[in-house]
Amino acid sequence: MSVDAVPASGILEYFRNGFQHTAWRLETRRSYAADEATEEYQQFLRGIAPPRDEGPWFSTMRELTARGLRIERVRLVDQPPSDGQRYLLATTPDNLAAGEDIRYLTRARAEELHLPREDFWLFDSRVLARFNWDDSNRRMELTTSPEDVVRACQARDIAWHYAIGHAEFVGRVASPM
Repeated sequence: MSVDAVPASGILEYFRNGFQHTAWRLETRRSYAADEATEEYQQFLRGIAPPRDEGPWFSTMRELTARGLRIERVRLVDQPPSDGQRYLLATTPDNLAAGEDIRYLTRARAEELHLPREDFWLFDSRVLARFNWDDSNRRMELTTSPEDVVRACQARDIAWHYAIGHAEFVGRVASPM
């Protein structure tokens, strides 16, 4: 087992070179400070739709998915969705256009399924990455602990089975705006 850390500034580089086949994420938070700190988010709260995003994340995801790598997520959403969740629903088309596959599951259903409460990325079903955004050394902590990785694989399989696509999910909830 190894434990390593990637500083926040190096996460995109890890995506470019740190995995060979799949990156899968469970997003469990009701909001993300990185989003809330932007003027775009503040405008969204005032009813202004977010503009198309063509930043580094999206160009990297386009490059990776064009090479055949899979980037997938399941996002948990409350009923009704929090402001942060509504913002992610409104900006998901940018992720989809970059080749990501993002699906949704209600938090209530995730709790019934005993899914983990913490966010994580799972790379190639062998490296688990947890975020530590709460201290001054913001980073993605990586582990290959078999116990942790197997639990993450099980959570992935359960969440992916029950989650639904963006278009279907948005059709079931009130408009994100």
